[in-house]
Amino acid sequence: MRAGIRLSLADSDARVRRLSGGNIQRVLLAGELGQGASVLLVYYPTRGLDVLSAESIRHLLLERRSAGTATVLVSEDLDELLALSDRLLVMYQGRVAGEFAAKGASAQEIGLLMTGHAQSS
Repeated sequence: MRAGIRLSLADSDARVRRLSGGNIQRVLLAGELGQGASVLLVYYPTRGLDVLSAESIRHLLLERRSAGTATVLVSEDLDELLALSDRLLVMYQGRVAGEFAAKGASAQEIGLLMTGHAQSS
């Protein structure tokens, strides 16, 4: 089943310029997912989306992960990062501040590194 169909856009014939920002985001991601890419670079995939649309996007990304698609996810949403990732690289001022396995990672420690406050040893 094509990703565009699974995203259930209300009017698949609507011109993109008439769509809301969230629906434009859904169309773009559906296009990328539908091409069967082996690697995806996803930048804030659910920003600006309603709760149902965001959950739909997360589900699709998890399906692609299960199918073997490597995904580089850029986000500041810790809950989303922890739910969608196997591994996390935390960046601060253009440098890697930490690396974690997502399973069992501490949101508090990651948050501190994201803001430049390394946890004291």
